[in-house]
Amino acid sequence: MAARKRPRPNRHFAAARRAAVGLALLAVAIVAWQWLIDHPQHNPWAPLDLNDPPGLATHAKFARLKNDVAECRAVLVRSGIAFTPLPSSGEGTCARPDRTLLADYPLAPDTPAVTCPVAAALEIWWRDSVAPAAQAILGSEVARIEHLGAFSCRRIYGGKEGPWSEHATANAIDIAGFVLKDGRRISVLRDSKGEGKEAQFLRAVRDGACASFATVLSPEYNAAHADHLHLDQDARWSGVCR
Repeated sequence: MAARKRPRPNRHFAAARRAAVGLALLAVAIVAWQWLIDHPQHNPWAPLDLNDPPGLATHAKFARLKNDVAECRAVLVRSGIAFTPLPSSGEGTCARPDRTLLADYPLAPDTPAVTCPVAAALEIWWRDSVAPAAQAILGSEVARIEHLGAFSCRRIYGGKEGPWSEHATANAIDIAGFVLKDGRRISVLRDSKGEGKEAQFLRAVRDGACASFATVLSPEYNAAHADHLHLDQDARWSGVCR
């Protein structure tokens, strides 16, 4: 008995199905692209703006600023952050070609010149961590942030040998405490331990700093950091948060 022939597929139907699938994929792509345009914080191609809420692409875009001073300063301008670019200073290992001075940031006793990536990170840290944590945990706004300095031409831990500190180029800042608008002072040295609200706040702002700084070291790291939070933008060691 002769074998029964299989019915040949309808070529027009197959072509129509491929066209329908292609149109559906195109529609999905258009919707996805429009969503990215409407949500620049998730769009890896959208210019970084510090006023946008944190999103899926924020960390990667921010990381690129650590080696691009011109783009970093363009981000500050785009974000409406007032700052002054200062002339370069120093020489050799402690040369500071990037000296960026924030014009409106509550640092005390003064506002030191830092690298632009540190300045940008300070702005994000204030907005996304320090200000909301103070309200949520301590019920008050922060009046000023006390620091121990940014620039110090020295090696790590002040030794005669070993790697140079990020402070040697002002690519770091040490935070000692926070003064609230109701007069309370939160000290890293005094208040880091325990489960009180002050300790909870200090842990919250330390963890929050890890979202924008490459390195965050606290009293939990070692005794040398018992009285401050060390925040820096050393791109080589990104991800250290203790």
